[in-house]
Amino acid sequence: MGGGSSVKSQWFALTIGFAFTLSASLYLWRKKSKPDFPNGDATEKIHVLQASLKGALDKCAAERQGRIRAQKALREALSKSSNDKFASTSYPMAPIGVVRSCFSTRNGTPRQPLLVPLAKASLMFDPTRVPQASLEGLEGYSHCWIIYVFHLNTDIEKLWKHPSQSKFKAKVRVPRLKGERIGVFATRSPHRPCPIGLTVAKVEAVDQHKVLLSGVDLVDGTPVLDIKPYLPYCDSIHGAIVPDWVKVDNLLAITSVNFSQGFSSSLADCWSLVEKKSLYSSPEEFQSLIRQVLSWDIRSVSQRSRPVKTKGGIGDDDNVENTICQDSKVESWQDKEACEQDSSNVVYHLILEGIDVSYGVDSDANVVVEKVSLPSRMPSSGKMAT
Repeated sequence: MGGGSSVKSQWFALTIGFAFTLSASLYLWRKKSKPDFPNGDATEKIHVLQASLKGALDKCAAERQGRIRAQKALREALSKSSNDKFASTSYPMAPIGVVRSCFSTRNGTPRQPLLVPLAKASLMFDPTRVPQASLEGLEGYSHCWIIYVFHLNTDIEKLWKHPSQSKFKAKVRVPRLKGERIGVFATRSPHRPCPIGLTVAKVEAVDQHKVLLSGVDLVDGTPVLDIKPYLPYCDSIHGAIVPDWVKVDNLLAITSVNFSQGFSSSLADCWSLVEKKSLYSSPEEFQSLIRQVLSWDIRSVSQRSRPVKTKGGIGDDDNVENTICQDSKVESWQDKEACEQDSSNVVYHLILEGIDVSYGVDSDANVVVEKVSLPSRMPSSGKMAT
């Protein structure tokens, strides 16, 4: 009996001790798991943190508003830095890429895009300015806009002069008007106050920092400022109106394009030397390019109305009579030597991928391509497409 009571007393004491130990451990765990709030008031701490966060957000908003006001003030100060209301201001723009085109010179480059579907080019982007990720998604579009610089304008140096000294021409000659003059902003002439061009091309492929294009009207070496995807729903304007003279196509139309008997052999000789660097897969495809380019009369207004005469032929610069349009001055040896006179026939020259294409045009606008050859002198501004 007494032994039983003793066991019960010991068991009771052990139970009480365990309960006390458990309660103490639970109290210490709860104390450690809670932050050390002032006065133990968690609600007050939350209010303090919320107020601190709101203050930080208000400070960021105030800083942003201040930055916007400072930027606006800077723009206004720049615009008022001269008495001239339209004083030129520099903007951080530089070419982001360059075009490697099948057109080695301006002569023969189409006047408008997509007129020559086989006209190929490779747009090479500067990897230091254009990350490869910038081109992701472009392959999903069939066409793109290209903003570029008319870098071969012979009067481009005048643009750095004061407007009163730039001798900017308000009117230019238009081929479709047989050389008549019209306001430059009613044309797509390259000779503009800001020599910036806009064109559209078909996107064939996107390969890392390179975009392959077709249907281009860009000369080799053209600097590119930007590209944008073509959006049919807003870029194609239904019911757009143009002047009647723009609709006249027969003035620049060619009746037929034929090739001489010796053309194929001359092309085969040249092709073996340029095949690896060509944008075209075969001499037959290159011949098709020639046919498409010459299906439009690429001669200047002066050349169509007055043949070029030369005493010494190609290479005799002193005896070449300039027939290039007065608003498109001679700038390279290909332009100056775009045509020569052989007996009673005028022979014209077109440079594609560094290959000299010789052809003639009769009075009925029939073209005969005589031969192709590699010029003995290559242009400094025109590079063979790679």
